[in-house]
Amino acid sequence: MPPAAGGRSLLAPLTAAGRFQGTGLAWPGLAWPDERPGLPLVREGMVLSTALAEALSVVLLAGVLACALVRPWGWPEAVVAVPAALVLLATGAISLDQVRAVAERLGPVIGFLAAVLVLGQLCDDEGLFRACGGWMARAAAGRPRRLLLAVFVLASVITAVLSLDAAVVLLTPVVFVTSARLGARPRPHVYACTHLANTASVLLPVSNLTNLLAFAASGLSFTRFATLMALPWLVAIGAEYAVFRRFFAPDLDAGAQALPAAEPPEAPVFVVAVVACTLAGFAVTSVAGVNPAWAALAGAAVLAARALAQRRTTPAAIVRAANIPFLFFVLGLGIVVRVVVDNGLAGALGHLLPGGVTLPALLGIAALSAVLANVINNLPAVLVLLPLAVPAGPGAVLAVLLGVNIGPNLTYAGSLATLLWRRIAREHDTSVDLGEFTRLGLLTVPAALLLAVLALWASLHAIGG
Repeated sequence: MPPAAGGRSLLAPLTAAGRFQGTGLAWPGLAWPDERPGLPLVREGMVLSTALAEALSVVLLAGVLACALVRPWGWPEAVVAVPAALVLLATGAISLDQVRAVAERLGPVIGFLAAVLVLGQLCDDEGLFRACGGWMARAAAGRPRRLLLAVFVLASVITAVLSLDAAVVLLTPVVFVTSARLGARPRPHVYACTHLANTASVLLPVSNLTNLLAFAASGLSFTRFATLMALPWLVAIGAEYAVFRRFFAPDLDAGAQALPAAEPPEAPVFVVAVVACTLAGFAVTSVAGVNPAWAALAGAAVLAARALAQRRTTPAAIVRAANIPFLFFVLGLGIVVRVVVDNGLAGALGHLLPGGVTLPALLGIAALSAVLANVINNLPAVLVLLPLAVPAGPGAVLAVLLGVNIGPNLTYAGSLATLLWRRIAREHDTSVDLGEFTRLGLLTVPAALLLAVLALWASLHAIGG
């Protein structure tokens, strides 16, 4: 296997890690015991059969996902995920050392996520998204098709740079307001926010939590990751745009009104400069072998210091922006998924996941990833599939990423971002029809996924991976 960018061999983490039971596969940074299915698991002095551990972990995973999807009584996702992880620890399904290994593996990813969430909220506090709404209104000039194009451009860039959470939570309300100001039907523009929050999140490691996990497993540098995913990102967005123009043609032909000429709002130059410097910092830290989370933390710290000095935010608001309950949810979910994989799922999926990085193999990996994301949600899907894809190299890891990011546009349950988008739509008195959502997904997902995988294959051959 060729060495990864930056001189690090992709074989190094594999030989340093333990292996899945019976599969010979490893997850970088995690020591997995060499146990055979059906034998008792001995953990911290307790004995738990593999079958019982598997059944318990599957039931708990279902409960964790159900709570995350439904969020009864407005509970945060961590309310079930953390106790589920503690139950598995208490029953001996996972040892304390293995929990510590999962925490060490996910810790940098969770820290990165927290910094990006704070950065996105501070950008909103600085008026970045209000300025985006004004730009969209002026660019549309009373024409819904031009508004759709403007939404596609902004949603794609915001998702890539500030993460899909920013596109869903911060941009979607702005799109609702902008559509209402122009008298345009909101459906195509609002649907674009959720579709691009998923599809346009394949570009950078910071665009999605799934990307952070794949980036950590791939052995690629930040710039090489982005270079390999640039063409898939562009063609997937192009496929979405072509389908949207046809699918929502009646809404786009309904017309709108141009806003009267007015002085454009002041551009948030400072925040744009900070975001640009943060992106440059991601590339520099990656090349230097430093965790890119430090660049995100630096960008967030600069904006936070300015906002605190100008009394536009408070320390408590900054802590809330980090969404600490969600961070604990990610850790708890990682522990539960670890037990599920350790007790049989890895072996089952290992027989289904194609090996190698030929075009048919990449297509098969992406398709399986998309299906699994819609069955169990894309976050646990990527946690399950990455250890199986890593031995085939970065190309297979990126194919998994395309599947788990683009695939969730097919169903509500595929992505937590989609569920959050539905909640925001209801708050704006807009109902989301399941049939329409599914029909749109059946048109966009196969086209975008096929073209993105073809583009990835071409990039791997042209650039090398």
